[in-house]
Amino acid sequence: MATNIGIVIAVIVLILFFSGIRIVRPTHRGLVERLGKYKRFAHFGFNWIIPVIDRIFQINITEVMVDAQPQEIITNDNLNARVDAQVYFKVKEDEVSVKNSQYNVYNYQWQIVNLARTTLRNIIGTLTLKSANSERGKINSELQKTLREETKSWGIDIVRTELKEIDPPKDVQETMNKVVKAENEKIAAIDFATATETMADGARRAEIKKAEGIRMARILEAEGEAQAIKLVNEAANQYFIGNAQLLRRLETVEKSLATNAKIIVPANTELINVIGEMAGVLPIPKKA
Repeated sequence: MATNIGIVIAVIVLILFFSGIRIVRPTHRGLVERLGKYKRFAHFGFNWIIPVIDRIFQINITEVMVDAQPQEIITNDNLNARVDAQVYFKVKEDEVSVKNSQYNVYNYQWQIVNLARTTLRNIIGTLTLKSANSERGKINSELQKTLREETKSWGIDIVRTELKEIDPPKDVQETMNKVVKAENEKIAAIDFATATETMADGARRAEIKKAEGIRMARILEAEGEAQAIKLVNEAANQYFIGNAQLLRRLETVEKSLATNAKIIVPANTELINVIGEMAGVLPIPKKA
């Protein structure tokens, strides 16, 4: 009889032991409550609670994304903009933060979504549609700052916020598209005109350079001719003093011989004598 009672007690103990085992994943932390009152903090891994008396609540501490859901917001220039944003947050893994996320706020995800929507209305309501589209980074920073201040007692860390879209009404969007298209066409026309002007300027500079080259060539040619004339004059003054006409005749003979032309030179002239002296040949004396 005693043996049977012992077996029953052992079985009950085993049942209570195994039914009280709780495994907490590394991505979670646990809060153990005993009869409705906070008892202790449960880390990841093996945990044991008293069945029926104790309860354990596991809280996810990984980063979570919630959508603030699209909403119509009136901008400062009285336009209805369709705005949507995303909020990335996580519960801090220390005991106090995990407790605050459960005991200081009810359904913190739902609260964050509504807080983000309200904050977006307050921020974008002070901006024009154009400035709201061009200052997305500023809106994200202000949204994140406000959410951090409002949730600092919740044990929540607002990692970042992302403004997904700011869509104006359809008619306003069409007008904006036309303005952008006109601006792009204007820029393209300016670029084309600039390129054409650059090409014309390049052609003009090339013609100037070409003209300068021709002018310099002519100057050099004239200088060369002048130098040649100078040398000829110096030679004439040295070798043909007082015989300018004779020098002219020699030049004529030189040009004629260069073209293999036949010329008739009178005998017993000074020109024959000069040619003979220059060639080292004496004139043939006449017979008596």
